[in-house]
Amino acid sequence: MSIDWGYAWRALIKNWPLFWYGVKVTMAFAIVGTVFGFLIGLIIGAIRSVPIDPLDTPFMKGLKKFGRGLTGLYIWVFRGTPMMIQACFIYYLLRPVIGWTPITAGFIIISINTGAYMAEILRSGIQSVDPGQMEACKAVGMTNFQAMVCVIFPQAIKNTFPAIGNQLVVNLKDSCMMNAISVTELFFQSSSIAGSNMKFVEIYFDTAILYLILTTLATWLLNWVEKWMSRDTQEEGKKKKKIFMEMSS
Repeated sequence: MSIDWGYAWRALIKNWPLFWYGVKVTMAFAIVGTVFGFLIGLIIGAIRSVPIDPLDTPFMKGLKKFGRGLTGLYIWVFRGTPMMIQACFIYYLLRPVIGWTPITAGFIIISINTGAYMAEILRSGIQSVDPGQMEACKAVGMTNFQAMVCVIFPQAIKNTFPAIGNQLVVNLKDSCMMNAISVTELFFQSSSIAGSNMKFVEIYFDTAILYLILTTLATWLLNWVEKWMSRDTQEEGKKKKKIFMEMSS
């Protein structure tokens, strides 16, 4: 079966308002899901990375173990089940209770799902930071919270930025799963247009191109930010080297 390229182009232009609305919703889901998922992951990753000190009281040790167990269960469930199933289960479970709209539910579900992946990404980033830095922070009188916020988190985020940015690209594509609860994102709009015109191949070709454009733009932006961050690190290293050379001379 051949593609009618002319019709694909005409359909894109004719239905552009519908496509554009779907693109905006998809972008909103990707951005909101990544930002709030990052915040959730930061909290969960920090809880899972807090060491159990032999000097802790039995209550504190029990609290830390409970926190690890609870966050581990959250990660296990949300990483081990499809987001589409999560969306349907949570939306229909809570709709009679709180009466939320599909788009509100979608924002919350994609954020919670992303948070489970972000938690493991950030936990690995926190663990990649030299443990001696935490000891140095304690030596100068900083609390665990101050050390994590001021010293550990910035380095962990920088170390894991490519993986964090990749979640934005993943969310751009996976937002189509919210179609299961009738969120009018890009895939939902495309299905509606294709169903009304009975031109599924051409419409879904247009949709694929739009997704490809979105993910390509996101990748370019993330690559630029990563280069900017690495350039900043290189300049900081040069300054330290210059200071060291001046002190040595």
